Amino acid sequence: MLWRSLACTGVALGAIGAVLPVVPTTPFLLFALWAGARSSPGLRFRLYRHPRYGATLRAWHRHRSIPVGAKLAACLAMALSALVSWAAGVPGPLLAAIALLFAVVGVFLLSRPSRPPAAETNSA
Repeated sequence: MLWRSLACTGVALGAIGAVLPVVPTTPFLLFALWAGARSSPGLRFRLYRHPRYGATLRAWHRHRSIPVGAKLAACLAMALSALVSWAAGVPGPLLAAIALLFAVVGVFLLSRPSRPPAAETNSA
């Protein structure tokens, strides 16, 4: 019951992220996939087969790859969030912590492959 509740929360937050520009989508869906796999194989199957997000989730699970568009959207959202934080007058130490966190996440995102290996693209 707990895993299913967490999975549903992740899906809901991911759906919100699909509409709001500053809220991420993919991390919440990955979390939902992780929790959903523990609660219900059917829920995991539904997430993998989702018409919009399924391909991205499958690529992450199989190859740890993140599409270029998702990388770009995430980096732009982090930059915009940092800029808004600065413009809102967030104190310096907190702003530095935010910038450091965004830099670490950005390096991680950009270090992931953008496509599955070429030999496996046709079979996936």
